[in-house]
Amino acid sequence: MSFLRWRRQGRRLGVSLLFVLMASGLWQYQERQYRDDYTWMGVPSWESLTPTSIHRVLRNNGYLAGWSDVRAGALWVSYQVEAVENTSIGSRPGFKADWRTLWPIGTGSYAGSGYDRGHLAPNYAIAAVHGRDAQVDTFLMSNMSPQRPNLNRQLWQRLEEAVMDHFAPRYERLQVVTGPIYPENFMDNAFNRLGFIEVPEAFYKIIVAPHPKTPRALAFIMPQNVRGNEPLDDYLVSIDEVEARTGLDFFPELSASQESALERQVHTQGWAVEQVANRPGRFQ
Repeated sequence: MSFLRWRRQGRRLGVSLLFVLMASGLWQYQERQYRDDYTWMGVPSWESLTPTSIHRVLRNNGYLAGWSDVRAGALWVSYQVEAVENTSIGSRPGFKADWRTLWPIGTGSYAGSGYDRGHLAPNYAIAAVHGRDAQVDTFLMSNMSPQRPNLNRQLWQRLEEAVMDHFAPRYERLQVVTGPIYPENFMDNAFNRLGFIEVPEAFYKIIVAPHPKTPRALAFIMPQNVRGNEPLDDYLVSIDEVEARTGLDFFPELSASQESALERQVHTQGWAVEQVANRPGRFQ
């Protein structure tokens, strides 16, 4: 009897182990699929390990987010877009809290602060390319960051429109990484918070046209204190400057020579930035 019981238990254990292995393999496949769909040349990582650089990756429909529980905000979001013919999208979903964040960040956390709930992964671009479920996920509070109205509703909006209306049609596919920039010294910003949420001093957006041999990239840093009607190309920077300001390493799977060519300097050839630099926003 003991032998039969041992054999039955062994079978159960074998079945359980097989189930765990299959589930783990499926999870790994899905995770790799998400990362392939929403990133290029690796997920952003920290240059050096510090309390303010540690983050975990939140997986959403249409984009990934690098969430910092110390900052109570995403350090980056990563997504891919392409030109779309049908520019109509569904109605704006409602904002909603994200249960995955450590601190309770509600839909009213910005109320009365003078800051907008600024989208990092943009509503329109994500909805147009990735569909309704992805659009709904852009309204998670984990995708919001405090932005001054002139930035959020004007200059930043103009840049988001340029990505979809001007840059995307020029290339087959674009990789975009965007996020906030905080003061270098954490304690300098310790009291500039909306409850748990630290307020950034600026925002960056990196746009890459992937190509196996000659990828092209643009990077922008836009401060909070803008009027909103400034030329977009006033805020062009190198990817190296964004990395220096954020402490993040973008596209870590690039070779040293590729990284140097792509990230060290500002290269605008092929983007025709001057054609959209002073274009007003769609809703202005």
